[in-house]
Amino acid sequence: MASPDTRVLPFDETAIAEAARLIGEGWPVAVATETVYGLAADATNAAAVARIYEAKGRPSFNPLIVHVPDLAAAERIGDFGGEARALALQHWPGPLTLVVPLRVDAGVASLVTAGLATIAIRVPAHPAMQALLRAAGRPLAAPSANASGRISPTRAEHVLASLGGRIPLVIDAGATERGIESTIVAATDGRLRLLRRGPIEVDAEEAAGGIEAPGMLASHYAPGKPLRLDATEAADGEYLIGFGPVPGHASLSASGDAIEAAARLFDLLHRADAAPEPRIAVAPVPGQGLAAAIRDRLRRAAAPR
Repeated sequence: MASPDTRVLPFDETAIAEAARLIGEGWPVAVATETVYGLAADATNAAAVARIYEAKGRPSFNPLIVHVPDLAAAERIGDFGGEARALALQHWPGPLTLVVPLRVDAGVASLVTAGLATIAIRVPAHPAMQALLRAAGRPLAAPSANASGRISPTRAEHVLASLGGRIPLVIDAGATERGIESTIVAATDGRLRLLRRGPIEVDAEEAAGGIEAPGMLASHYAPGKPLRLDATEAADGEYLIGFGPVPGHASLSASGDAIEAAARLFDLLHRADAAPEPRIAVAPVPGQGLAAAIRDRLRRAAAPR
């Protein structure tokens, strides 16, 4: 799908209905939250999530925050222990993101969680994002609506400055209230860890290695097997992930499409990890933008551990 012209609509029912239609067609749209403007897409649609990354430029495939309208919706995709539920009841809706174990039946695309077994969830307070969540009827992955490496946007014009021509719609709801990203707390293994400071103060231990921002977690999914890059055929004992003219045991994209490849990346890494072959090989993924982000993640997965 070609990059669309970017429209700006004031926040009202018409704008929300149009945004929900675009989300249903697999497009990301920019919308205000109480923290910064987010670039929202259907969290259950891997290709739609890949288009978030495509619009942002050359990002790293970090886990994305999934926005839902309420705690009940959050509990359909994440497992909430007592401490996590208590924080949610105290601070949601609001600028707190909770990282909890991912439910097996969550239905969320693996690109959203970057292949991890946890999910980052927030119930936003802003009426525009709340209205969009309810109109779309599905969880929305939404990182900040800016090109990779640019300052997070607090006004619609900030979004246009870096994403104009890359996304179809910006819903203009004025300046955001908080202006900084949400606090992120991991609630796993029976303890609370502060991953990113934000508007809400939470009594949690500092994450090892300090607070990461805007990235989510210090650890990234990587297969447990050795991984060889730029392979044009499988050697003995290798499961080959193909791309374009290299077919492999399974292909990121037979047509060489970077959006499809990004959407399938973590699913195929998991499949290769579970295959009987003791090693993994991956075909070359040429190109810029999203392809470069795929290569970056594969290099990280192939690094000695």
